[in-house]
Amino acid sequence: MPERTILITGACGEIGQALIEALSEDPQTTIISLDLKTLPGHLTGKTTHFQGDLLAKDFIKEIENKYAFQEIYHLAAVLSTTAEYNPSLAHKVNTGITLDLLELAARQSQQIGSSVKFLFPSSIAVYGMPDLETKSSAPPVKETQWTEPTTMYGCSKLYCEKVGSYYSDHYHQLDDQPPIRIDFRALRFPGIISAFTVPSGGTSDFGPEMIHFAAQGKPYRCFVRPDVRIPFMVMPDAVRSLLELSKAPLEKLTRRVYNVTSFSYSARDFQKFTESGFPGAQITYQPDLPRQEIVDSWPADIDDQAARSDWGWKPKYNAKDACQGYLLKNIIAHYA
Repeated sequence: MPERTILITGACGEIGQALIEALSEDPQTTIISLDLKTLPGHLTGKTTHFQGDLLAKDFIKEIENKYAFQEIYHLAAVLSTTAEYNPSLAHKVNTGITLDLLELAARQSQQIGSSVKFLFPSSIAVYGMPDLETKSSAPPVKETQWTEPTTMYGCSKLYCEKVGSYYSDHYHQLDDQPPIRIDFRALRFPGIISAFTVPSGGTSDFGPEMIHFAAQGKPYRCFVRPDVRIPFMVMPDAVRSLLELSKAPLEKLTRRVYNVTSFSYSARDFQKFTESGFPGAQITYQPDLPRQEIVDSWPADIDDQAARSDWGWKPKYNAKDACQGYLLKNIIAHYA
């Protein structure tokens, strides 16, 4: 019998697929995956996949009745740009489904007699810098600073961090005998760059869009100013950070929510890198004011010292390695 059963929601995204690949290497692990989409063929046999809508009545209950989970990776979400166009749907998906899964984890913690681990990807969208002067002069932002989001996506992520922490530390705190609580762990990701997934118009996608457009020989009109700078990391580091946090001993953790980052780049930095790999790249700037204001509210740098100290986080890819060793090589191969 497998020693652990893991649930992954939003499993058909790139992070979900990478988690399935990594976790399936352990023969004593059973993976249950959920998504609106069908499972990519190369993952057949590595997971038991359920295609369906987590908002549908009784879908989560059906899964809960069949399996007892030791770990949950809750990746399913409506992302930043889409959430601004449909905030009601984003609230239902990003907060409602998360609450349903936290309840599932709480119930199953009692049933199995130990804390279910709940891994949650959060975002720098939880931050809200008041103006550009503050953003440019502030040191790298810590987890407890400037959490005043201006987007529905950021609000929902911050809410879920708080509620997840409640389920871990204070759930049923007035009971005479408090129950076994879940083990909630969250990562605040910066912009994530992939060499293999074409960006889909996300608010932090100005950098990766620039590179992918150039690789296809298409002109790119950047929707932010050249000087705009925010933190980034590449997809392999993002996946690795989730796996490393999941394995960290609980007694080593000093918080429920951690920043992780690799490097900070401006749109101009991405332009220079893009032109170094694709000399004929056609890049112009036409800032879209609403999206520009959102990016301006995010920190230029975040402080991930807590993750480094508590569980040994260290990105494999710095700016040079990310651009030359991961992005350029793989994007050229991808479009070849």
